[in-house]
Amino acid sequence: MKSPEPRRHPAPSFLNYLPVPLAFGTSGLRGLVKDITDLETYINVKAALRYLLSISDISARSTVVIAGDLRPSTDRIMRACAQAIVDAGFRVENAGKIPTPALISRAISAGRAGVMVSGSHIPFDRNGIKINKSVGEVLKQDEAGITREVERMRVEEYSRTAATSAFDASGMLKRTPDLPPLDPAAQETYVRRYLTSFARGGLSGLRVLVYQHSAVGRDILPRILRDLGAEVVTAGRSETFVPIDTENITDEQLDRLEELAVAAEANGGPLHAILSTDGDSDRPLVTTVLPTDEVRPGGRRVRFLPGDLLGIVVAEYLRADGAAVPISANDAVERRMGEHGILLAKTKIGSPYVVSALDDLRRPGTLSRIVGWEANGGFLTGSDIALTAGTLVALPTRDATLPILANLFAAAEQRVGLAALWSRLPARFGRAGLLDNVPVAVSQAILAHLIPPGDVIEVEFDNTGRVFDRSRPGATSAALAEPATRDWQPCRLTLMRFFTPALGFDDIMRINVLDGVRIYFRNGDVAHIRPSGNAPQLRIYANSDSQARADQIVELALREPDGILRQLERAFT
Repeated sequence: MKSPEPRRHPAPSFLNYLPVPLAFGTSGLRGLVKDITDLETYINVKAALRYLLSISDISARSTVVIAGDLRPSTDRIMRACAQAIVDAGFRVENAGKIPTPALISRAISAGRAGVMVSGSHIPFDRNGIKINKSVGEVLKQDEAGITREVERMRVEEYSRTAATSAFDASGMLKRTPDLPPLDPAAQETYVRRYLTSFARGGLSGLRVLVYQHSAVGRDILPRILRDLGAEVVTAGRSETFVPIDTENITDEQLDRLEELAVAAEANGGPLHAILSTDGDSDRPLVTTVLPTDEVRPGGRRVRFLPGDLLGIVVAEYLRADGAAVPISANDAVERRMGEHGILLAKTKIGSPYVVSALDDLRRPGTLSRIVGWEANGGFLTGSDIALTAGTLVALPTRDATLPILANLFAAAEQRVGLAALWSRLPARFGRAGLLDNVPVAVSQAILAHLIPPGDVIEVEFDNTGRVFDRSRPGATSAALAEPATRDWQPCRLTLMRFFTPALGFDDIMRINVLDGVRIYFRNGDVAHIRPSGNAPQLRIYANSDSQARADQIVELALREPDGILRQLERAFT
């Protein structure tokens, strides 16, 4: 179900600008910093807490945990959040600057709501607010109720005058509140989560580099790694915000990692890995460092493993029996889970959908080690999982630390390097990329021309012109009735106008429209077009039997000015 769009209201008399309402993306509220005024923050946070109170998720006068990332705008937004919490009748626990999963872990363990101020991986001129319930993430079914409360709160605040409003003409608080003193409980709870479940000393003999940049977990991750036995080198610390999108790691970023590796090795010997996270440290970045004699001429010494493949290693290390991943994940996930007999659910893109799928997998009571992950590498656990040193308590939200540790421990316990460990994965390669500054209306217009009406999610085409419904994995495919067939065949022909044999594309065999348009070609190539859920971006995901071809598909889609995505834009908008 699509989240309701916020309604536009006339600007209240005391403001000298037209407010821009925040909207839900794939996970949380996102917007430009200039639009996330204190007033807009206050309205959304206070309304969300009213909603949580109305569904008995939290009780009156309880405590709400607040935290943020290292963006320059975060401190100001956190203070506005704190004012909203207090005015809603709750107390504030200031967890400081910590990873999003650390905040949510603390909130769940203490039975409290949480507010995380972070724009995750998006540029510093944007930010976001992520509310969580006392039991975990706000889900898509909660968004309509929150939006209704926001509308009520907006009317209430907009009805005030310049004298009675707590906000000035620019939408900022007239009196800026101070945050309560820092409470380290959330950070320490998060650190103990790993030190009490993974074996102390299990990473002895490993030398790793943590690329710190502006990640909020840049000091926490090295601490955990050292306590588990690794030798840790830190580098690249930045006081300027650096947006790291683990679904779109660029050649320039890989070059930067290689520079850091060369410098670190010159001062202390070989590295086994370079590790990092995105801005709010819920998505991992993991690369291995190859010995110089294993590097092909002109090749890189650093090898990056995309998050969807990284997650396969984690699922196997945790001995999962049920898993959920978004439809955008590399199809190697489906192959490997099938080989191990792991029940796999495919979801729309966004952690709330994965969390809901974890709930669905857990409900029958037949599975005991339930996990999920996203193409960005953020890993979720839907059940408590016993490890060598203790029990890893369920944390149904994206986390970067778990996939980093599980990959390192898996390699260490098998006495192989990460490169050797990863070489055992199915030989399917992926690449993702995006066009920035593509208005949402443009992306939606493109999809409207590529997706037929109706509730069929996936179809398969045969050589006789028939179209089969493959919407339910494991169920017998049924041929579509004539009207639906007439809808899907033109969709296929339209896509073939852009994904042509001249560009190396084979016949289209399957199309999935669960989230965007995912196209499966006869030769095994996969191309997936989807608008971002939290930024004005149009994304392309590709899978193939070679990295070169996956890279080429993305290049063909993004090429300026005549790539596939630009052609679609010109044709349908």
